Amino acid sequence: MGVLTHDAFFAKLTELFIGRRAKDHGAIYLTQKRYSYGQALPAPTPENPFPELHPASPVPLLIRATNGKGGEKKASKVKLSTLVEPADLEAFYGRYADVCKTGMSALKPRDRTKRKAKAKKKKVGVSQAV
Repeated sequence: MGVLTHDAFFAKLTELFIGRRAKDHGAIYLTQKRYSYGQALPAPTPENPFPELHPASPVPLLIRATNGKGGEKKASKVKLSTLVEPADLEAFYGRYADVCKTGMSALKPRDRTKRKAKAKKKKVGVSQAV
């Protein structure tokens, strides 16, 4: 799947959160990075052997969302991505935060009682040995 428009990205991301809620397990990975593909790098010159590699103007961001390994079928893995221009960042992040908040509010936290009980048991055993 290629780069989606912002509206299509948010629609698919909402579907991804709803699908995870229905399955009652799984992970959703959200990543973002600078999109600097295709930008020309300055060449070193005798006067300036170490040119500045940081771009003079802001670069777009690539926002991705995936649903983990796909589990039982590779076909069930979903990869979403959209490209956000620097001028559109504020509006995009406002909507992105809303979609993520509503999607994550229904997800339940991991059950860590086994890990806590194991740590407590280990701590009690150490204090008795001393």
